[in-house]
Amino acid sequence: MQKYKKVLYLQSGMDTIEASIADSYKSISALSAGIYKDSGSKFLSFAYPVVSEEEAKNIILNIKKEYFDATHHCFAYRLGIKGEPWRMNDDGEPSSTAGRPIYGKLLSRELSDILVVVVRYFGGTKLGVPGLIRAYKTATQDALDKAIIIDKLVKESYDIRFAYQDMSIVMRILKEFSIVPENQKYDIYCSITANVRLKDVRAFIKRLKETIINIDICQKA
Repeated sequence: MQKYKKVLYLQSGMDTIEASIADSYKSISALSAGIYKDSGSKFLSFAYPVVSEEEAKNIILNIKKEYFDATHHCFAYRLGIKGEPWRMNDDGEPSSTAGRPIYGKLLSRELSDILVVVVRYFGGTKLGVPGLIRAYKTATQDALDKAIIIDKLVKESYDIRFAYQDMSIVMRILKEFSIVPENQKYDIYCSITANVRLKDVRAFIKRLKETIINIDICQKA
């Protein structure tokens, strides 16, 4: 059974705070790839959009299977609007010469919900610490330069229940906030699911509460 958290009435004095809430961040739209070569070593870079650690780990596992003959499979990822959780891995390279440069590029580009894996084929000549840092950083940069950057919005999902006679009012308010209703059920009593931008949540609920006397609004857990 779906769990819900009851939404309390929100006071209008919170409107200023609401407007200042950050609810967007940058990510990439699809897989992009890059390459860097130095002294016989080849660095293949792959940038993936991801939304969970499980998804990132599965992609890393598949990369290791596909490029099983490579010397190293180094990576870094960041998730969510705060870039947490995050992880970096040198996969046998000297400490902080691979995962950290990759992660540093994600930070400098302010990207999240992203995984970058750099696969290295050793060319027989050691690059040293500066050379490795440059290689992993440049390979990552090449993949990111080819990626399509998008803005992602943080949203909260609400189930809204109301009387059929109030349907037109609810639909009008949804349109005001550019919300497309989902899971719509219309009968004597109606229900919909609304995915609301984080910065609009307080104003949206306040608008519904002020306009419709009998309405039930529950946030999905």
